[in-house]
Amino acid sequence: MSNGLDKILIPSSMPEWHERLREIHARVRWASYFDYGDKDDAALKKILQDVRTRKDGAVQEYTRKFDQVILTPDEFRVGEEELEKAHKEIDKDLLKSLHQAIENVREYQTEIFIGNKRHPGIKYTPIKRVGICVPGASAPLPSTIIMTAVPAQVAGVEEIVIVSPPRYKGSIHPVILAVCRELRIGEVYRIGGAQAVAALAFGTQTITPVNKIVGPGNKWVQMAKKEVFGRVGIDSIAGPSEVLIIANDKANPAWVAADMLSQAEHNPGSAILFTDSQDLAEKVLDELKKQVNKLGRAEGTAQCLTKFSGIIVFKDINNVITQANYFAAEHLEIQCGDESREIAERIENAGAIFIGDYSPVAVGDYWAGPSHTLPTGMTAKFFSALSANDFIKSTSIIEYDKEKLAACAEDIIRLAEAEGLDAHAKSIRIRQRK
Repeated sequence: MSNGLDKILIPSSMPEWHERLREIHARVRWASYFDYGDKDDAALKKILQDVRTRKDGAVQEYTRKFDQVILTPDEFRVGEEELEKAHKEIDKDLLKSLHQAIENVREYQTEIFIGNKRHPGIKYTPIKRVGICVPGASAPLPSTIIMTAVPAQVAGVEEIVIVSPPRYKGSIHPVILAVCRELRIGEVYRIGGAQAVAALAFGTQTITPVNKIVGPGNKWVQMAKKEVFGRVGIDSIAGPSEVLIIANDKANPAWVAADMLSQAEHNPGSAILFTDSQDLAEKVLDELKKQVNKLGRAEGTAQCLTKFSGIIVFKDINNVITQANYFAAEHLEIQCGDESREIAERIENAGAIFIGDYSPVAVGDYWAGPSHTLPTGMTAKFFSALSANDFIKSTSIIEYDKEKLAACAEDIIRLAEAEGLDAHAKSIRIRQRK
């Protein structure tokens, strides 16, 4: 299975090195992941329009079609008893770990929250109602709820709504439900896909529309979010998970390989190594071959390595940093010994930076405090990690008295008249009459 991995190593001596590097660039761009034809685009828009017009009936129909689950509208919402049952029956050690992860995230998000700052010229207000998409196809992802709902709670969001597809025995995995209960989130719907995004955006007979939709999902979920943007806010349009590792000859090749595999196992997932050491590159490749066959998802992970991943050898670390900033990776690990922090200071574009040998992506995914909802596919050039600050909106405050307006009246009038807006000027002039 691992024999095909040789082709992911791209040494700088390779004649077509630049072409192969461009191929890697193209693979990780989310635009290529979401590049689907007119037929799929029409199908997506039909789902959204159907839910907008037929509401619960359309959600019911598409849940039956895509999830093979028959639900009546009064079965969309998970009952309080089911949430409580999941919380009582969850493994106590797991619940303890989940609780500590929640506290870590809450502490970090509280520390970075700007909404508590006071200034006479601005007012911060929490978004009232937020919808969170939680994937449920390949595995339960309780961490997604923690990394999205806790920042919203820190911001003061009053109403948090969870949607997740009914892929576990016609409902939602009990671990996800247990986390909802732990966070005191009581509005949970066993619906997913584009139909769930539409229900959150437009509302149905049983689901009240939200003001913002966040969270991961497959390309149908993400493109549905893109379509409803403007009617509601969204966090970003996220593609497959990715890691870019900057490493030199001080790095442990087994650890680098393990970190690459941790992203490739998402299937799809991208794992890239940038290094200035040919020796390290070859050792990491050998480790990938050894380790991939020992994984539970070995076949799919190996496919992701060959399709979306690469080991690229540069002439020096300066070229590595330049290309890393161009890549603008979701997760950026730096394993360069004592030079790691210095290199991190030179990184301008990344969703999250993991510094040193003992900071793998998994620490950020589950524990450290920053949200793991991050920009993918080179969009870290303009998107940021989700945080509590994404769940508030700011309102400008302007308050002048008579004397303050008089002091600047002529300047304002002059500017208004320069733009030909006579009524603007008169709204100032009328207040200057005695």
